[in-house]
Amino acid sequence: MRLLRSVLPMHPDQTFPELQELAIQSLGAGRYPSPIQRVGPYVDDRSRVLLSSDAGMIERYLSEGRPLPSVERAGPREKLFFDPAVTVCGIVTCGGLCPGLNDVVRSITLNLLELYGVRQVLGFRYGYKGLSPHGSEPIDLTRATVAPLAGRAGTFLGSSRGPQAVSDIVDSLEKYGVRVLFVIGGDGTLRGGAAISAECQRRGREIALVGVPKTIDNDICWTSMSFGFHTAVDEARKVILAAHAEATGAENGIGLVKLMGRHSGFIAAHATSASGLANFCLIPELDFQLEDFLTRLERRLSERGNAVVVVAEGAGQRLMEQSTGTDASGNARLGDIGLFLKERITSHLSARGLDSTLKYLDPSYSIRSAPPNTIDSEYCLLLGHFASHAAMAGKTNMTLGWWNQTMVHLPISVVTQTRKQVCLEDELWQAVSAMLA
Repeated sequence: MRLLRSVLPMHPDQTFPELQELAIQSLGAGRYPSPIQRVGPYVDDRSRVLLSSDAGMIERYLSEGRPLPSVERAGPREKLFFDPAVTVCGIVTCGGLCPGLNDVVRSITLNLLELYGVRQVLGFRYGYKGLSPHGSEPIDLTRATVAPLAGRAGTFLGSSRGPQAVSDIVDSLEKYGVRVLFVIGGDGTLRGGAAISAECQRRGREIALVGVPKTIDNDICWTSMSFGFHTAVDEARKVILAAHAEATGAENGIGLVKLMGRHSGFIAAHATSASGLANFCLIPELDFQLEDFLTRLERRLSERGNAVVVVAEGAGQRLMEQSTGTDASGNARLGDIGLFLKERITSHLSARGLDSTLKYLDPSYSIRSAPPNTIDSEYCLLLGHFASHAAMAGKTNMTLGWWNQTMVHLPISVVTQTRKQVCLEDELWQAVSAMLA
């Protein structure tokens, strides 16, 4: 599968987690033979994938006598920790919508039922709320239940934001006899999964917690791409093309497009690069000056007669009055940079006696609720397969990642330590900057 390049810069001074930080927790040694018939060998726990493919960095580690930073390779194990015939699994989807959620649920379910022959798969409704005392009864996920989900937008299980009491969640897992819980969500969801795993360990319960990273912004660390991102870039590109058509269809026309990206501007950067038609790209990582931007926009209009501006939702927050409070997921509420720029652009040009026509496009919800494209659907299939392999082998408090063109296991603690952002010195941003005018 061809996926977007890694967006983490691998400079010579790049630092990596220590090997002990990258160790994957396990409930115990495998006890049951895998029912999966393999053409080739099973994956061994000792099989590792290097975090860096840079020859100079590898030579530096070797010369210093340090072990090379690497992570555990994902894949089916020869021995399973859980006996599939008596194992009940659960799946929950949390946070905002993202293209591919249904495909992940479908893939996990079919892999567990068809390949492993597990006893039952339960789908908990509306995020972690479905595991609280106020949640509704879970859905029995069967082949018939999930078969229609392929390529379907949204999440069949429903979703929600906000924390629930960890003790209540583990109580529900015990109530339904769940031995494996798959949590599909972003960094907040994964932190919640780590807390659930810790509570299971405190109670002495052998319950595996396996995460599938979900963020349309592609801002989860140590994975080159999260599912839904390719679709988001595809859809965002279409909107930029529409904005360009509007801008070129009017005298001094301006197409202003606001895209998702609270803290990381990957969608805006990649969609700008893919369209080749945007003239300005403003992202959270770029501390742009408002007056400088307005002056350059005015110059662009006087020289070319039109302009397309792409802005990520988290850009330019310091320019506006600070919003107060947080949303249900604990994220700081952002000011609306799109409407802010629309007003400032219009007033700036009007004050200079320059007639203009500005069209504002904000496709955020239509993008996140779009069905997955081909690449995302295929990627979701792989994520579901590898998640079920990890879970049946007894891996816990971990999540999956796509690294160096290989699926790997990552501790939740490492993945949620920091947020991945666009590096303004990296090739991606250099390429975007070179085409802006």
